[in-house]
Amino acid sequence: MRSPSPIVAARKAPVAPPRPRRFVFLLLDRFTLIAFASAIEPLRLANQVSGKKLYFWVLAGEGGQEARCSNGTVVRLDIGLEEILRDDTVVVCGGLDVAEATSKPILNWLRREARRGAAIGALCTGAWAVAKAGLLEGRRATIHWENQDSFAEDFEDVRLTKSVYVIDGNRMTSAGGTASIDLMLRVVAQDHGEQLANTVADQLIYNSIRTDQDSQRMSIPTRIGVRHPKLAQVIARMEANLEDPISPAKLAEDAGMSTRQLERLFRRYLNRSPKRYNMEIRLQKARNLLMQTEMSVINVALACGFASPSHFSKCYRAQYATTPYRERGTSGAPSEAEEG
Repeated sequence: MRSPSPIVAARKAPVAPPRPRRFVFLLLDRFTLIAFASAIEPLRLANQVSGKKLYFWVLAGEGGQEARCSNGTVVRLDIGLEEILRDDTVVVCGGLDVAEATSKPILNWLRREARRGAAIGALCTGAWAVAKAGLLEGRRATIHWENQDSFAEDFEDVRLTKSVYVIDGNRMTSAGGTASIDLMLRVVAQDHGEQLANTVADQLIYNSIRTDQDSQRMSIPTRIGVRHPKLAQVIARMEANLEDPISPAKLAEDAGMSTRQLERLFRRYLNRSPKRYNMEIRLQKARNLLMQTEMSVINVALACGFASPSHFSKCYRAQYATTPYRERGTSGAPSEAEEG
């Protein structure tokens, strides 16, 4: 009896199932639980609804014992900062005080595993740690909207976006919160098809999957609770020009109304003047920069449109009942002029 030809034999040979993809979740101190859970659950459900082990994961962290969430919950870790597999996908889970939580051993571990070939991802403020390791230079990335200003100041070489998530080659970042669901549904769709991803979304009762073209924040009318196109137009211009504030007269002119009409519009819907509203959003940006970066108080003042440290300090104290220096916790006493 003749043996089958090599071609026939090859056709009849069973096709090996794809190797399960392994994720290594690196949990930084005080990481955000919702962002982490929103990433791991789509992977678990992909296994469940497919009836196959498509994904598995381990939890890693400095020390290899446990990690604490921002809400105080403690999670047991599987591994420390040891060598992982070359085809693993690392996902850095950040949260509060990410600069403090990103130690030198963590940075060295991320650089080493990236050099060895691991894909690198980040959730919430984890993008800061990945950028600090130099792994996002020249890449598109995102981070939680509250950290966008400070991130842009710290990492000018990163192409920061306001998307809910970004996938750029073997780097992926998510803004945090439920945006992790959208990111992982995209991963599942890329790996195993849209149908499986949609089935997972149904299991999560997640009926509006966002893409990397969707913005993190609600629209201005939704945020302020007012649907008035002229008001939204003016606020958008204010938010885009915090470093070089535009006068109410110019804002009114560009919106096709008088300064008095603009004043009435803000008073009616926001119970404050345009000048006061603009001041409040500039001070909010300043507070974020003070708490999240190492920028000097003078540079924070300039970045938020204040011409002098004394004026900045006076306005800041009126809004937050403390000075920028005390907010930062600077040990050196500022001058009387700086304190205002």
